[in-house]
Amino acid sequence: MHFAVIAAGEGSRLQNEGIHVPKPLVELNGEALIARLFRIFDSCNAESVTVIVNESISDIVVPVIRNIPMNCKVNIHIKSTPSSMHSLFELKNYLYGKSFCLTTVDTIFKEVEFTAFIQKAVNDCYSDGLFGVTTFEDDESPLYVQVNSTNIIQAFKDEKCENAFISGGIYYFKTTFFWDILKQSIDSGVYRMRNFQRKLISSGSRLEAYCFSKIIDVDHQKDILAAEFFLKN
Repeated sequence: MHFAVIAAGEGSRLQNEGIHVPKPLVELNGEALIARLFRIFDSCNAESVTVIVNESISDIVVPVIRNIPMNCKVNIHIKSTPSSMHSLFELKNYLYGKSFCLTTVDTIFKEVEFTAFIQKAVNDCYSDGLFGVTTFEDDESPLYVQVNSTNIIQAFKDEKCENAFISGGIYYFKTTFFWDILKQSIDSGVYRMRNFQRKLISSGSRLEAYCFSKIIDVDHQKDILAAEFFLKN
């Protein structure tokens, strides 16, 4: 399994609340967000890990990444992008032709649940992709993932609806089907990951939802405390 991390944001909301380290280096229970992800990926027998880092924080973050002990190849791509969707496209040269799991750097989940997600993706995913979702809602602008009775994704919606979960920022792409759709999205002026995901559905992609008990995004100082409590308990 190959893994990728989007760490291209500046963490401006955290900075405005007095957290002055770059978001990838924010610590939960003494461990940096980026280091936690790399450790978990390594435990899942990662073949490679690719991370995109914002240019404005690269001088601080890249040396930390290079010092994380890993048993696989690590690719570091430095680029400032307007959205996570554009960040994903920047990683094409590293990931094209490979099945891989993508997360954002601030996505917090239980390690045992993530391991089960990866096992499902590798051994029991018959769709084009497997997306991590949750019933827990704490995002300021959640993306609702509407599914059918077998958890096949029917739509991505901005408003709460029936038979829906919350998108968790964890994605497994099984084939290379989506790169052309991603390029078309960018060329047409699409600027949000959720709108790219909508294009995947409208293009006939079969995507499956996998439910985590809880996924927390670390966007504010209060999220750090909530995430630490969640991981300890």
